[in-house]
Amino acid sequence: MNRFWKCVLPLGAIGAALALGIAAPPAAPDIRGWVKGKGWGWIWGKADEVGALNALTDDVRLAAIREVASGKVYDLGIPYDRRSYKWPGHNPGEVITFRSPEGVERQGDAAKDNPAKTYWHSCALFLSDNIATQIDGLGHVTTGPDHHWYNGFKESEAGGDFGIRRCDAVSIPPIVARGVLIDLAGQKGLEQLPSKTVITPADLQAALAWEKVDVQPGDVVLIRTGTLRHWGEAGADHETVGKYDSAGIALAAAKWLVEEKGAVLIGSDTSGLEAVPAPEGIHIPVHVYLLVEQGVHIGEFHFLEDLARERVYRFLYIACVNKIRGAAAGFALRPIALPRET
Repeated sequence: MNRFWKCVLPLGAIGAALALGIAAPPAAPDIRGWVKGKGWGWIWGKADEVGALNALTDDVRLAAIREVASGKVYDLGIPYDRRSYKWPGHNPGEVITFRSPEGVERQGDAAKDNPAKTYWHSCALFLSDNIATQIDGLGHVTTGPDHHWYNGFKESEAGGDFGIRRCDAVSIPPIVARGVLIDLAGQKGLEQLPSKTVITPADLQAALAWEKVDVQPGDVVLIRTGTLRHWGEAGADHETVGKYDSAGIALAAAKWLVEEKGAVLIGSDTSGLEAVPAPEGIHIPVHVYLLVEQGVHIGEFHFLEDLARERVYRFLYIACVNKIRGAAAGFALRPIALPRET
């Protein structure tokens, strides 16, 4: 724990933390926009495409950086290739050599004055914008007969043949925030949660109490099911990855993290975050609630095994997405985590 807290917490909050045995982290600067019991919502103006990440102001980011206790870096990205597992709703991927040293030489495309025979490789990529480690953009999911997404943007007005024109990947700012790992598999003493496990608010609360940490408004929350311990070199074992990929949070758990704890991004080590099938009996209710209704981004396929093994439950989370205009998500990412003081 920090030797000195940077600001004074209410006595009730300190007492509650001590009673639970939870280390009270330094209080972050005021988090604008969040209302306990309500969450975030469409509060940032009619033109907004950023959502809850608007709360990560310069002061909030600086406070998070100041908590870093070690220069050790945890790589939260997973490797991807043409064999990798993907959610069934996305296209397969191919990485194709476009130019090779042999081809360039044989076709006479190199500079003529090149006695050292210096050539190059370049590749053509045919990929989904929802593969490997990713962050869903706020335009990824639509709902209703008008096919609207976050902030009321509609397909008829902001769709297009070359990608969405509002809330695309370019609208996701660089993310620098306090992060919390909720290791559900570890708390339950399992290598991974059973297939189709439905994660409830009580499950999240039990794991946080076991870790002796808490979630603060403005935090990124990453939930470990253990699914990615089966990814291996490239996630080529589709049967095994797919079996455990179905574990995830219920709608009530998403609401608890947003409305009661103030999470600005919720992610996991699965391809879809939420339980499959959804216990609510409707299609992807967590995605609709987070992305469309609350403006909270979703992180998917984050590699959390190293953090869990070393019991790093609080960290600085840093992620920057590919600035590909029109893409519905930031994909094939490599977020990092730096341990925070405990």
